[in-house]
Amino acid sequence: MLIVTGLVQEARIAAGPGMTVICSSSNPTQLRSLLAGFDPTTVRGVISFGVAGGLDPELESGDVVVATEVIAGRTRWLAGLALSEELIDGAGLAGQRIVRGSLVGVERVVPAQTAKAALRSETGAAAVDMESHIAAAYAASASLPFAALRVISDPATRALPALAVNAVKPNGNIDLAMVLRGVARNPLLVRALVSTGRDFNRALRSLRGCRGFLLGGSSSGLIPADL
Repeated sequence: MLIVTGLVQEARIAAGPGMTVICSSSNPTQLRSLLAGFDPTTVRGVISFGVAGGLDPELESGDVVVATEVIAGRTRWLAGLALSEELIDGAGLAGQRIVRGSLVGVERVVPAQTAKAALRSETGAAAVDMESHIAAAYAASASLPFAALRVISDPATRALPALAVNAVKPNGNIDLAMVLRGVARNPLLVRALVSTGRDFNRALRSLRGCRGFLLGGSSSGLIPADL
């Protein structure tokens, strides 16, 4: 399976036998370039796997969204048609809150509550990320099955601090030095960053618990989406 992630932490969780992992470092242009050089005949399907921003105000950090479709502008890709209750139950997800819903793909992080609310109103999507639409488009172009699982990191009810958004290095790691410099300049950011870090760590713990989803998708076979 080809696993598409945005952050190195997500890539480390996904890595393992039978998995080819591509990490975009939260850079859509870089992701498209990496996929353009990838041989689709070497994999059986594509899964977008990682954290996401919440759009549904009912969702909290750590909640799992299994995509029914991915939206980008006026384009929609159906996803996860083979993800039955049996597959999810067998993937070790029974202890986590799971919803099925739409994901919306964007080219830049959506940090503000107002922007999240606008996307929710426009698309009805449960969550937003910067990789799923690119992964879905690649899968469609290569006639490969596609699925997406995303865990909420920053809920719709909270804004993502700009410092946290800008602190992702090109390799997908977090630039701690940048964070510390930002806090030194504005100590009032500490509370927001602590909340963001807590949400992110909760999301990663939940994502680790979702790894069986990848194994389930790999072993059971995904039904190609009706694109």
